[in-house]
Amino acid sequence: MNEWFGTGAGDAPRLRGRAFWISFGLLYLIPVGLEAARNDGARRVLELAALAVFVAVYYGAALNRKSWSEPFTRLSWTLLGALAALTVVLPPAFGQHWLGLPIYLGIVGALTLPMRAAPAGVAGAMVLAIAQGLLLGAPPQMIAVIALTLLSFGLLMVAFRHSRGLVAELRAARGEAARLAAADERLRIARDLHDLLGHSLSLIVLKSELARRVAERDPGRAVAEVADIEQVARRSLAEVREAISGYRRRGLAEELDGARAVLAAADVAVEVTQAGEPLPEAADELFGWAVREGVTNVVRHARATRCAITVGRDGDAATLEIRDDGRAGPGHVPGNGITGLTERVAGAGGSVTAGPLPEGGFRLLVRVPSLAAEVGSPT
Repeated sequence: MNEWFGTGAGDAPRLRGRAFWISFGLLYLIPVGLEAARNDGARRVLELAALAVFVAVYYGAALNRKSWSEPFTRLSWTLLGALAALTVVLPPAFGQHWLGLPIYLGIVGALTLPMRAAPAGVAGAMVLAIAQGLLLGAPPQMIAVIALTLLSFGLLMVAFRHSRGLVAELRAARGEAARLAAADERLRIARDLHDLLGHSLSLIVLKSELARRVAERDPGRAVAEVADIEQVARRSLAEVREAISGYRRRGLAEELDGARAVLAAADVAVEVTQAGEPLPEAADELFGWAVREGVTNVVRHARATRCAITVGRDGDAATLEIRDDGRAGPGHVPGNGITGLTERVAGAGGSVTAGPLPEGGFRLLVRVPSLAAEVGSPT
């Protein structure tokens, strides 16, 4: 059904849809055919043949391109020129009953000419209709009816074509929006998996190394560490499933508890300080991600012995600072985790500062405006 009425996919009505609609205009040629049939001999043959040629060229000029977005070809210009030539020649050759032909020229021009030239094509066809009417001595009422019919149909076709173009642009925009949304979702999942698995796998590696070191002299502790590894692996599997589903919220308190466990397993002394009012939900979630990423970096890269985590307020902003005494070199380059965290925080209007300290060690500082954090959360 859509294919017939020109509402299918694409930037213009389909060929059959256009053929369906332009065929209605041929009804106005029925009187021309009846008048031609009243003639005798060669006159009747000539008029009927001319009418058949005009109809064929009319269809060809209107339907030679599959869509309006296709450029004009030599065939397109040839057919449109042939239609214009027949429109100019036939009324003076056969009489007043052919004066309606400029209407068809105007409609085809409105449908096929480049959009900027389409109104001019309609206006030119109307001027031709008026000139032919005056030349053949047609009554003023007849000329006015033809001119107004041509103007109304021509402008209607221009408006219809413009609306179809807008629909095509809207469909393209929707498709692009869907593509970007899918890309953003893939990025979110990749970022979440990096943060989740980086933290959990670091803990599994640490506990595995610890279990291997104590296996001979303390089998009981080794078994306990293996049990912890099993729990971490199970929890990681559940977190990955929840993260992919998009339902998991990572609270600061939960991540601080996990940070204490990870740092303790890595023989890093940790000090956690929290001051000020409770954080808004969005900032709490952001800081949870920051703690996870910061502690993972401390364990994997810093070789630190001490780590301080401070949560507080600085004016109208909530702040989180993670500082360690590890071996941070001057040529620090942010990894995927810090980059992903920076994107999350930027989405809430905040900022991330990460880098080595002059006195040694590394600092991660996250600032989130309280108002922005209260309004929304990152995706």
